[in-house]
Parts: sequence; C-alpha cells; structure tokens
Amino acid sequence: MTHQHDLNCPDILQNLNDYIDGELDQKICADIEAHIHACPTCQIVVNTLKKTIQLYQMSGQETELPEDVRQRLFARLDLDAYAREE
Repeated sequence: MTHQHDLNCPDILQNLNDYIDGELDQKICADIEAHIHACPTCQIVVNTLKKTIQLYQMSGQETELPEDVRQRLFARLDLDAYAREE
C-alpha cells in the first residue's frame, strides 16, 4: 500500500516501536503521522499496539471481559476448547 508521502507501510512497521516510544526525530514522526492519517490499515496497527501497551501497563489490575466478548476472542484465537475448560 503506497500513499502520497515519504514512507510506506513496511517503513511504518519498521519504525513503529521507536515512534510509539517517542524516540524518532520530528521529521520522521511527521511522515509517520501523515501516513497513518491516510492509511486505514496502519491506523489499525498503531491503535492496536497503543491499546496493547495500555492494557499491559494496567496488568495487575483485574479486568474482566464481558462473556460474549470473551467467547468471540477465544473463537477468533482458535481457543474454543480452552474457553470450555474454564
């Protein structure tokens, strides 16, 4: 997937951790943000990573998924047998 700026999707993935951690110079960050704004796929990747980090940082706090969400998650991860054991 190519867009009208300096970076493409593989470039975003290669720099994503440093971008999230705030370790890139402003020019690269601006290019990444322009790409993310124009690319729905990369928006999903970035949002998912940010949410994963947020959930990890909250570990230790009890978080309970609604049963229907839990079932869909286990089904999507092909963990139906595990879900039935609990």
